[in-house]
Amino acid sequence: MSVPRSKLVRNFPGCPVEATLSLLDGKWKGVILFHLMEGTLRFNEIRRKLPSVTQRMLTKQLRELEESGLVSRTVFPVVPPRVDYALTPLGASLGPIIKAMAVWGEENVFCHDGRQQLASCVTGAALQSN
Repeated sequence: MSVPRSKLVRNFPGCPVEATLSLLDGKWKGVILFHLMEGTLRFNEIRRKLPSVTQRMLTKQLRELEESGLVSRTVFPVVPPRVDYALTPLGASLGPIIKAMAVWGEENVFCHDGRQQLASCVTGAALQSN
């Protein structure tokens, strides 16, 4: 079984972009960070914001974000158990990158015929149909 890229940060040949992307590697990590920029969230609050993610996958992605130091996990000794997730200062430092990705997505990614397409593809298709 291969080792995930997120575990290989120390083995990269000096490319800071690849090292940074390795911390965000995973289908849901960027989205989780985006939602945590709003503030502390409980597990089920995060899950409601990501209806397509399974509980197992969300747990895995949160653990990896915690392991990398981007997210903190606070367990409260109450019944039923309460677990809060928040960005660490290091995770919060990714805020401008996550916001820039959100802006880019709003400007360039569109739903067309039930599929995601880039603005240039949608524009090109509109030009071809005229």
